Amino acid sequence: MLAICASIIFTFQISTFNPVTAQDQHFSMLDLDPLLFNPAYSGFFDGTARFGIVYRNQWASVSAPFQTLSATAEVGLLRDRRSMSGLSAGLWLTADREGTLDYGTTAASAIVSWFKGLGNGNNIVSLAAEAGIGQTGFSEDEIVMGDGTETFARTRATYPTLGAGVAWYCQLSDVLYTKLGISVRNINEPDISYTGLSDDARLSRRYNIYGRAEWRMTSSWGVLPVVGYQRQEGFNELVYGCDVRWYVREKPRDYLAFGAGLMGRHGDAAALNLAVLWREWTFGFSYDANLSKLAAASHTLGAFEVGVVYMISKKDKRVQSLPCPIF
Repeated sequence: MLAICASIIFTFQISTFNPVTAQDQHFSMLDLDPLLFNPAYSGFFDGTARFGIVYRNQWASVSAPFQTLSATAEVGLLRDRRSMSGLSAGLWLTADREGTLDYGTTAASAIVSWFKGLGNGNNIVSLAAEAGIGQTGFSEDEIVMGDGTETFARTRATYPTLGAGVAWYCQLSDVLYTKLGISVRNINEPDISYTGLSDDARLSRRYNIYGRAEWRMTSSWGVLPVVGYQRQEGFNELVYGCDVRWYVREKPRDYLAFGAGLMGRHGDAAALNLAVLWREWTFGFSYDANLSKLAAASHTLGAFEVGVVYMISKKDKRVQSLPCPIF
C-alpha cells in the first residue's frame, strides 16, 4: 500500500519543476484543517457538528521555532434531504509565532456555506463566504536598527479580511469518490503597514486549490491521494501525497480505522502522516523531514504536528462503503 503512495509522490516530483516557497501558514495533515484551504468545506461532514484543533511546531533546532495553532468549529444549520440542500456555519481561529522577534498573526473568521445536491445526490456543490479580523505584529526588544533615530509607527496592525470558496464532491461509484475546491482569501487586500504610510504594505490575496479522492480497493482497504496548492504574491506551496486506510469496523457506534500516508511539500519537506479514526474521534500525527536549503542548519529536523477532530454524529447515520459526506 505504501509503495503506491511512494509512486504517486515520485510522479509529482519529476513532473513539477518550478521552485516552490512555503506559505505563511501550512499544515501537512490537510484533512484535519480543511477550512485552511477552503471555507466551502464547512459543513462537509456527515454529522450535526464538528470541532478540531491542530498544532504545528517547526524548526525547533533553529533559533526560535515556528509555531502554528488552528482551531475550527462547524455546525449544520439546515439539511433538507428532499431538496438535497442546506446551510452550515463555521468559525476558524488561527495563531502563529515565528522567530526571535516573536512575529506572528492571530486571526478569526466566520464562515457561512450553502450546499446543494445535484441529480441523485452523487454530486454536491458548496459555496461559501467568510469575513474575519486579524492582527499581525512583532516585539521590538530584539530589533537592531541601522539608524538609531528610526522608529515604527506601530508594532501591531489590525485588519479586516474577506474570503470566498467553491467546492465540488462527486461519487463516481460505490468504491470511488473525488472532491475539488477552489478559494481566495484576503480579497480586500487589507493594509498591514507598521510605518503609518498609506499603502506601504498590504496583505495580498491568497489562492488555494485542494483535491482529494478515495478508491476502495477492497471492503477493508482504501487509497486516498491528495493535492493542495497555495499562491500568494508570487510565492507558491505545493503539497501532495497519498494515504492508505484500513477500515477495521464501520458500524456507527463502534467505528474504527487506521491510516498512514506519505506527503511531499515540493522543494521543502517530506512527511509521514498517521491517523486513528475511532467512533466520533479522529487523531492525527505528522512529522516533516526538512529537505530544503535549511536542512544543514536544522540537521534535517523539520516539524511535527498533532491534531484531533471530534464530530457529533447523526443518530440515524447509515453505513455505506463510501458514505456521502453531508447527507
